[in-house]
Amino acid sequence: MPLTLRRNRDRDLAPLAAMLRDEDIPLLNPNAKVPFDETEWHQKWLGDAEDVSFYLVDGAGRDVGFFALREGVGPEVRHLTYVYLAEEARGGAGAELTERVEEAALDLGALVLTLKVELDNAPALNAYLSAGYEELSRRQGMATMRLDLEGRHTG
Repeated sequence: MPLTLRRNRDRDLAPLAAMLRDEDIPLLNPNAKVPFDETEWHQKWLGDAEDVSFYLVDGAGRDVGFFALREGVGPEVRHLTYVYLAEEARGGAGAELTERVEEAALDLGALVLTLKVELDNAPALNAYLSAGYEELSRRQGMATMRLDLEGRHTG
């Protein structure tokens, strides 16, 4: 499924709220309230001025995914947070998702991309490994991963 990026310049979380099922909220952010609370997300989870979020749009123009990139130890490092794919977009979209994340990070001037993924989330872990991420550590059921963007070209 070809996915395109739409930068969330207005910090609009209504599309995320519409696609996010209550049972998926703890997977996206185990500390967030259920049901989805837009105000809480603006204040607590996506409130940093450097946070940039994106929607993934399918061929029919529907928002089917969401992710945010937080500034790391400097603007050249971005940390991937709050990755979500709607149920209908799952299954085989991992490679496409990682390509769009890379594209977004490069557009923001990042040289390095980092993330944390739950070790029991095999589809996500495998998608990141397949995309070339290096596993740095495993702690408390999470893998910390890193991707060097310098010299990489997205298509």
